[in-house]
Amino acid sequence: MTLKEKAQDIYNKLGQGQLLEAFDEYYHDDVVMTEPRGTREGKPACRDYEVKFLDSVKEFHNLDVTAVTSDEENNVTIVESAMDVTFADGNRANMEQIAVQKWQDGKIVHERFYYEG
Repeated sequence: MTLKEKAQDIYNKLGQGQLLEAFDEYYHDDVVMTEPRGTREGKPACRDYEVKFLDSVKEFHNLDVTAVTSDEENNVTIVESAMDVTFADGNRANMEQIAVQKWQDGKIVHERFYYEG
């Protein structure tokens, strides 16, 4: 499976409500995740953050992947996506982001998210 296919599979799983399953399958033990709100290091800390995100969501309305590309030679994938969600507090948001994923040994070892806010 190419890295591009793996990145697409992650988002297919997200669209099926399998975020944690995708995380467990495709993220390296030494993963570092960076976004405008901060950086997390190590699979347990990153997974805990994903669990907290899921706990904050009341309902997923839509996940739209608008672009997926890869540089297989340099082990990098880039995914542009948008999510429409309602949070537990009742606020609904359409969140657009770009994820740049660096792979090692078939798993994501670094992921940086770009978005407003």
